Order: sequence, then C-alpha cells, then structure tokens
Amino acid sequence: MIKKQNLWFLTLFSLILVLSVYYITMPNDLLVAKNAATVKKTTNKEETTVKESNNLTALRVSKEEEREEEKSDLKKTMTKEDATTEEKNNAYEQLKYLNEVEGTEEKLEKKIKEKYSLSSFVKIDNSEIKVVAVAKKHDTALANNIMRLVQEEFKQKKNITVKFEK
Repeated sequence: MIKKQNLWFLTLFSLILVLSVYYITMPNDLLVAKNAATVKKTTNKEETTVKESNNLTALRVSKEEEREEEKSDLKKTMTKEDATTEEKNNAYEQLKYLNEVEGTEEKLEKKIKEKYSLSSFVKIDNSEIKVVAVAKKHDTALANNIMRLVQEEFKQKKNITVKFEK
C-alpha cells in the first residue's frame, strides 16, 4: 500500500514533470511576440543586445536541460528499491553537489554583472570553469580580471576560460 507521503511526492513530481514538458514544448511564438514588441521600441544598439543575450539564453537552456536530465537520473537511483545504500548516498551527494554548483554559477554571473556590467554565462564542470561574456571589445586585461574574480570564489586552483561574444 502506498503511504501518504509517497503519494504526495509522486503527485508533486508528476506535476513538475508535466509543467517542465509543457514549458519545453511551448511554442516560441509566445516568446517571440513579446520580444518583437520590445524590440520595436528599442534602438538598433539595443536590438544587438537582445540578439547577444539570445546566445547566452541558448547556452543556459542547454546547460539546464543537461543538468535536469542528470538530476532525474540521480533521483531515479535514489528511489530504486534494489539500489544499495552506498549507491543512494552517492546519488544524493551528487545531487547536492549539482545544486551547489548551480548556486555558485548564478553567484558568479551576478558578480560579473555588478563589477563589469557585462552579461555572462558561467558553467562549472569539476575543476573546469567556462565563462562567456558579452562585450564589444575583446580585452585580455578584462579577461584576466574576470578570471581573478572567478578564482576568488574557490580555495583550489581552477582552470578558467573566458570567451567574449559581440
């Protein structure tokens, strides 16, 4: 017999899953129509900014889909009846790590935005950190400053790459 707690978990998880699928399969017409109205009100310079942020948005969506798939697999492992305690603990720790990484990525993007007034995308993959920043000028001094800013968040040395997009 299914316990109340398990029933609630399955109900909420199903609801989240359905909403996620709806969001992913939602027609782009709704988003494009809203953006088109905004673009009409802006100047040419701002239109370029809108296009540039689309690249960052695409990177974010790709990263989010990848992470959601990974989280889903980990959650399946945690709920398997035939999984060992060690496997469940490892899945839980990995899930916890992914949540921490996501928080750190958002924090770094916010710091870059505050300090350098640049839109950016940050992806952390173990000791590899990829930063994509939207800037008109590809400046090595700015790249070094961004690398230092990112490294300040970590005690251990990280391999940080900075890429600029126009």
